[in-house]
Amino acid sequence: MKEKVKSGSRNVAIVGPYLSGKTTLLESLLFVTEAISRKGNIKDGTTVGDSAPEAIERNMSVEISAASTEYKDTKFTFIDCPGSVEFAQETYNALMGVDAAIVVCEPINDRVLTLAPLFKFLDDWEIPHIVFVNKMDRANIHVLETLHALKAVSSRPLVAHQYPIMQGEQLIGFIDLVSEQAYHYHAGAAADPMPFPEELKEEEHIARAEMLEALADFDDHLLEELLEDIEPPQEEILKDLKMELGADLVVPVFFGVAQQDYGVRPLLDALVREAPEPETTAKRRLGEKKTKDTPLAQVLKTYYTPQGGKLSLVRIWQGTLTDGIVLNGIRTGGMYRVMGEQQKSLNEAGAGEIVALSRMEGIQTGDTLCSEGSAMELPKAEALEPVYALAITPEKRNDEVKLSSAIGKLLEEDPSLAWEQHGDTHEVILWGQGEIHLRVALDRLGRKYNLPMTTHLPQVPYKETIRKQVDSVHGRYKHQSGGHGQYGDVYLDIKPLERGEGFNFSETIVGGVVPKQYIPGVETGVREFLAHGPLGFPVVDVAVTLTNGSYHTVDSSEQAFKQAARAAMQTGLPQAQPTLLEPILKLEINSPNEFTSKVMQLVSGRRGQILGYEGRHDWQGWDSLTAYLPQAEMQNFIVELRSQTLGVGSFHWEFDHLQEVPDKVAERVLAMGNDDPISSEGNGNGKNKKNGK
Repeated sequence: MKEKVKSGSRNVAIVGPYLSGKTTLLESLLFVTEAISRKGNIKDGTTVGDSAPEAIERNMSVEISAASTEYKDTKFTFIDCPGSVEFAQETYNALMGVDAAIVVCEPINDRVLTLAPLFKFLDDWEIPHIVFVNKMDRANIHVLETLHALKAVSSRPLVAHQYPIMQGEQLIGFIDLVSEQAYHYHAGAAADPMPFPEELKEEEHIARAEMLEALADFDDHLLEELLEDIEPPQEEILKDLKMELGADLVVPVFFGVAQQDYGVRPLLDALVREAPEPETTAKRRLGEKKTKDTPLAQVLKTYYTPQGGKLSLVRIWQGTLTDGIVLNGIRTGGMYRVMGEQQKSLNEAGAGEIVALSRMEGIQTGDTLCSEGSAMELPKAEALEPVYALAITPEKRNDEVKLSSAIGKLLEEDPSLAWEQHGDTHEVILWGQGEIHLRVALDRLGRKYNLPMTTHLPQVPYKETIRKQVDSVHGRYKHQSGGHGQYGDVYLDIKPLERGEGFNFSETIVGGVVPKQYIPGVETGVREFLAHGPLGFPVVDVAVTLTNGSYHTVDSSEQAFKQAARAAMQTGLPQAQPTLLEPILKLEINSPNEFTSKVMQLVSGRRGQILGYEGRHDWQGWDSLTAYLPQAEMQNFIVELRSQTLGVGSFHWEFDHLQEVPDKVAERVLAMGNDDPISSEGNGNGKNKKNGK
């Protein structure tokens, strides 16, 4: 059906740290706008957002949820985003398609730092955002202290749009700093005007002056009025707020209690009045790429639903989409308005709307969708590199053939997952942003695709090498079984190479004592033996030279010389003082500088070597520390780093070199095999660079 077009629309993401109350705010927004008749409860799993079984089980958001409503002749689409850092990719992808964001936080100064990476992303992409300080009924600090703490982690000036009125620990109303009108909250109803509380006059005056001064930094006329002590008209202040919010120059701050609907209506009023319209956002995002009214959309999220199959949640940037339209050469199977898990069929949707398209096979999250002949590519959020791994195996052996396809669909839904078949350990390794992230993915494998998994920590891809040269190691293979026999006879020199040189094979045969056609068999035998050395691991940094041997004109063959070479290696390599090598990673660890000393202790406590640190580029108050760390010490490193840095620490790592394992550690590894507790993550052959965000 074709819907009645409203006079305006806004697409708004609800973002913020874990437990700040984002899903509760969404319920309140939908309730006060009468999109739902009663508010759901997170613990009972009855909210519009967090309706997936994995979210209900954990009482937390694990993917974005979209919901639409109307308020004052404006159509809103809200996108509730996860707060856990392990699901940040969901948030970043969604933010690429909205007009504004509501950053929800608590009035707890010690947790304000958790907003820093989110503020940085918003400002890097110039996404307008408003701060909503939730749970003011639990505030135990002064509102000006909260504002001061918030300002310290934002590169944009924060301006209080209202001043809360507290009665003890209870939020009872607010003062609008534009009109200087005080309002009193009422349960289940809009706030109504109340007399201005004289005891707050001085504090309100300070907050309002700071707001006007921040706005005046971008408006010369307002600055002149302030310098001449002229009271600016309310219309001028609101015009400045709209202009400067839309350009991501200032960040208005609101206060409330979403659980009681306090502050929700003023927040909606501000979004209607001051948040940029979709046309403004499209102009900023598309720039010169706009081409008339050609349909153009971008995928914000991919879902695989039990009933409808694949759904692509898209933002329409320009033009009109109709049911059955062909985009990127693919005909859509249907178009829907989304309300949590519910979908409403649409025949048409226009620029500025967020809708779901079905059966867009081959289309990935972040992809730009165009009609034929108008191809263009919109910027998308960078995929977070995975930092935590588990080796997985289907509980039923017959399910192995289905695993690749199922994981492929998981990766479509969540681009921050990755997987690999490790070349050394032959394990299937699932990579993600943390343990909870991977557990959610594994739950989906079991629930959606009937693929229950067993898991264990990935093996460390240890190697081994030798310390000593051994010359003229003899190997002979002689076998008689009737008819032609088998005969091969070789002498090998085995010597260590410098670290990183790999394997080298050569020969110094003279007089044809080993015919040329049999020499490749010798090299093959050596290589095969090096795949599994005396300590049980692949052997590297070794040179082997074929120096002598003998052959039989009838019984010799390439296969016989291969077996002779293996026999020589089996004899000689244990005499060459084999030693265990472990992969050493080079890490770049990012954290606020107040945690730098803790990060150093964390690295040192894991046999790491600190190389130095400096200020992180373009991050005020942050440090970037460089270190070497054994890969065997990496499991749970991201967990401990986040624990030490309020969840905001991140790292990038890449394989750097192999290094001898200390004797005591080597003894433990060899005694227990590669199931040693310190054996953690595979180095990801073909994927040797990882980032932690």
